[in-house]
Amino acid sequence: LLSPVLVPRPSLSLHPSQGVSLGDTVTLRCHLPQPAAWVRLHRYQNPTYIEQKDNVRDMAEFSLAEIKKEDAVIYQCQYQGLEPVGTSQKSDPVELVVTDHRYPPPGISLSPKEHVEMGSNITIQCWNKKYGAAFLLHKAGHSAPIQHQEPDDGGTATFTLFRVTPADSGTYRCSYRIGGCCLLFSPLGDNVTLEVIPRTAPPGGNGGASRDLVAVVVGRWVAAIVFIFILTVSVLLVAQRRQMQSDLRPGATSRSPEAVQFQVSPGDSEGLTYAQLQAVTPSTHPHGSSTTPEPPIIYAEVGTRGPR
Repeated sequence: LLSPVLVPRPSLSLHPSQGVSLGDTVTLRCHLPQPAAWVRLHRYQNPTYIEQKDNVRDMAEFSLAEIKKEDAVIYQCQYQGLEPVGTSQKSDPVELVVTDHRYPPPGISLSPKEHVEMGSNITIQCWNKKYGAAFLLHKAGHSAPIQHQEPDDGGTATFTLFRVTPADSGTYRCSYRIGGCCLLFSPLGDNVTLEVIPRTAPPGGNGGASRDLVAVVVGRWVAAIVFIFILTVSVLLVAQRRQMQSDLRPGATSRSPEAVQFQVSPGDSEGLTYAQLQAVTPSTHPHGSSTTPEPPIIYAEVGTRGPR
């Protein structure tokens, strides 16, 4: 037996996709990834096809004129490819939602209020005691309902929006599915508008963050200054201790004022008498050094013998 050839699935779309009422005309388009020998339109989970188009290149259109409540169902399409030859799987299902304006729209309410702070929980209630089988919550700008809910015994459905943000701001409306038939819905009811206000910061909130940043920077500077001060004091104490140990070492040179000895030689007996003063200073060289510095010689007038 030959295994079946798998071909890509088609896709199905509705035109218009929303706002269809009883008596309108709807077009269903089956988009093909390759040429097909035939394309068929099916109701969901029904093996019998509604209509077939032959020799289709890339798209087949099926029109439903004067929509009746029985047409408000789910649809799929399928095709048989030419190259390679094989029958595709059915497309993803598409719902044809139809509005019946003979039914009254539902009521709606919003609590606690229409202007709330971010993070609040909001409750929207929709009701119709007589016809509502299931309620849908619609938001402006969204093509599909954002929530659906079964009603309680009183015919009221409760929708809750938890911890709302500014993205939840907008206009909301309700509709309900009419019990006992297909995808037939009531008209949209009145709207309520929700405005989510960003939560206001407490007084000084931003300033508190700035003060925290300044405190961190100042703290780091103070720590750096204290570290440098302690390091400097430590270095000075170590240097002083080493100097004291050096002064107490045996053989160290005394720092007392240097003594100067003068040797006087007798001068000439006549006239001026000069004295050769030899300054002798204690040696600063270590014992045993071979270097002998020459003492400086100073001449000074010391006296005369009087007039000739």
